[in-house]
Amino acid sequence: MITSMGNAQVKNLTLLLKKAKARREQGLFVIEGRKMFEETPKEWLLQIYVSETFEMENKALLSGKTYETLSDSVFGAVSDTQAPQGILALVKIPEYPLERLLLKTPAHLLILESIQDPGNLGTMLRTGEGAGIDGIILNRTTVDLFNPKTIRSTMGSIFRVPFFVSDDLLKTMRFLKERGVTLYAAHLDGAVSYEQPDYTKPAAFLIGNEGNGLSNEIAKMADLSVKIPMAGQVESLNAAISAALFMYEAARQRRRV
Repeated sequence: MITSMGNAQVKNLTLLLKKAKARREQGLFVIEGRKMFEETPKEWLLQIYVSETFEMENKALLSGKTYETLSDSVFGAVSDTQAPQGILALVKIPEYPLERLLLKTPAHLLILESIQDPGNLGTMLRTGEGAGIDGIILNRTTVDLFNPKTIRSTMGSIFRVPFFVSDDLLKTMRFLKERGVTLYAAHLDGAVSYEQPDYTKPAAFLIGNEGNGLSNEIAKMADLSVKIPMAGQVESLNAAISAALFMYEAARQRRRV
């Protein structure tokens, strides 16, 4: 049993939970909680850690598995949650080529520019899975997809929704357009309401930063800017809610084809 915060494995767990750079360099991220653990693909799992209490109460779950036990106090100190469930694991970060997101026809994608809130990002991934998207594309200035808060917000969708982190979002968008994907920008000055376009053909929805929206150069690359009509004095919606409306409108149209 590991009983010291000075243990090398404990130090690395703490580092991976706090630093995106460490996650990128090691190609690893941390998941917490029984549900996330049970949904993690076995081939992604690298190392399991449990608290001493969890070990005593979950013999059947842990049977046949290799794991490290942490004292309850050490586990509580390492955990990124207020009420630790007693199990966490190191998981390999998967990689998907951009072409992987275009395997299904017609493609249904979400493109994010500089989203900053981890909860928003995780919610978009989870909502995207529910709406049946084929993948999510993020630029480098979007919050780290493997931030612990993002991971928790995905509720397991991180294991099932392909993603691509673009070093050059304009180049990526040109690649998509060359392959027949129509790009729709969510914009306050959109030309039409979001229900009007035909999303039954290959489509990608562009969602911008929570405070500033899409940058001008990204918005100009879109084939069409679309807006969400607002009543009252509301100027705009939360980025995750806006994304949900677009993705589910596309899903609704495609169910009727």
